[in-house]
Amino acid sequence: MVTSPHTLASEAGAKVLREGGNAIEAAIAMGAVIAVTYPHFCGIGGDAIWMIADAQGRNTVLLGLGQAAEKLPNYKEPIAARGPQSTVVSAGAVDSWRQAYDYAREHWASDKGETRSFASLLEPAIVYAERGFPVTGSQLFWTSFREKELANWPGFSKLFLPDGKAPKPGDLFVQKDLAHSLKQIARHGAREFYEGELAARIGKGLEAVGSPLTAADLAKTFSRQEQAVSVDYRDVTLLAPPPPTQGITTLEIMGILNRLGFAGVEEGSAEYYHRCVEAVKQAFLDRGGIADPDFAAADIAQRLAPSRLESKAAAIKARAMPWPHLFRTGDTVYFAATDAQGRSVSILQSTYFDWGSGVVAGDTGVLWQNRGAAFSIDPKSPNAIAPGKRPFYTLNPGLAMKNGKPHVLYGTQGADGQPQTLTVLLTRLLDYGLDPLTALMQPRFLLGKTFSDSRDTLKLEESVGMATAQELSARGHETSMISANSPLGGQAGAIVIHDDGLMEGAHDPRSDGLAIGL
Repeated sequence: MVTSPHTLASEAGAKVLREGGNAIEAAIAMGAVIAVTYPHFCGIGGDAIWMIADAQGRNTVLLGLGQAAEKLPNYKEPIAARGPQSTVVSAGAVDSWRQAYDYAREHWASDKGETRSFASLLEPAIVYAERGFPVTGSQLFWTSFREKELANWPGFSKLFLPDGKAPKPGDLFVQKDLAHSLKQIARHGAREFYEGELAARIGKGLEAVGSPLTAADLAKTFSRQEQAVSVDYRDVTLLAPPPPTQGITTLEIMGILNRLGFAGVEEGSAEYYHRCVEAVKQAFLDRGGIADPDFAAADIAQRLAPSRLESKAAAIKARAMPWPHLFRTGDTVYFAATDAQGRSVSILQSTYFDWGSGVVAGDTGVLWQNRGAAFSIDPKSPNAIAPGKRPFYTLNPGLAMKNGKPHVLYGTQGADGQPQTLTVLLTRLLDYGLDPLTALMQPRFLLGKTFSDSRDTLKLEESVGMATAQELSARGHETSMISANSPLGGQAGAIVIHDDGLMEGAHDPRSDGLAIGL
């Protein structure tokens, strides 16, 4: 089974599985296609995080994350959110494909050594870039939403506004330059993006618009294989990526809820939302200390210690606690795959904000990320920018293991909203036994600012019902309403693998995607 936010990506992954490929190979094909067909949320100029597990009990994390340029400006003002000065972090997504592919060959190859070539996995993406694909409503929404900003982004209009205007729904959207870049990667391997002729052209294109990044920074970019962090929840073990991601935040939330429990609590009731919201607040109080562990010590064991989770749970009262957090925006895509042998991957790819930095690197067709905007310029901050440092990442795809085997693959788009959406998704799957599609269709909440509401309110989808919203207000939550199935609720996906081998999966009705089972 595969799931992704775009039908063409899901179909590319399903095709690999039909032809006997493994879950990682299917995911690479999906990741490449989604980098073409969802350019507003991800691309090869961004990053990726992979959670990998199999039925033999192996599990690992691949952090395909870029690092800050070696030659940085002397910052007097916060790092720019858009434009050339926001392109201060290299891109790790393509190298994560390489490392994932090598992992599959090492651990998952059959006795005959059969495997699909890396180049073949990029073929569908190349076709969609070269010949075009029907523009999605999501791409058009974000093009229109940023209409007043686009003219100031180097190279953007030429690529994403053909003939000087946004494409119409259903128009074929062609990216010839990106197709050429993908062909170079297919021909020469993933390191072409970092050390080859393509890397030189990327570096030249970024230098031309005043970016601090150089080709030398690309050459130093490698994804890393790390150990997952974990916490027990009911009868499963939840796995998440380590710092500098916020994976520990999601685990902390679920660890708190594991202590509170939902016995006697009706799903979707005011009490249900209150417990979830207050657990989120308790975990977010700790989130400011997450940073690159190469530069700042990580206190993972302390944060997930049973005694600490107990005290956090005990701090939750019947009345709402104020929301004391600075909101971060950001967008990404989630996709996942599992094969007939139970080998599974759960992945997020991102260029950070919608449209990333807005900067296209020369004639490569590569839209660069603006992840450097997540750094602080305060030298006292654990997340202070420094040469070669990785910034704080909101990306945190997850895997739930049961009896040593993958049980639930899950993740979502949504920056600060990611742990919040995962909270309601996981509790509905694990505590209330909802199937993935039903769980994904249920109402969500979002704490913090949005594009249309700058207040740090508890935003509730209208489908929660007026009575529930009023009861939450009576408990001290400052609530405001957003539309049902709002894009602000994130685009999540999930695959559940039951003990008998039955698989259920879905992608968010808020997205353009679907799950495909074989």
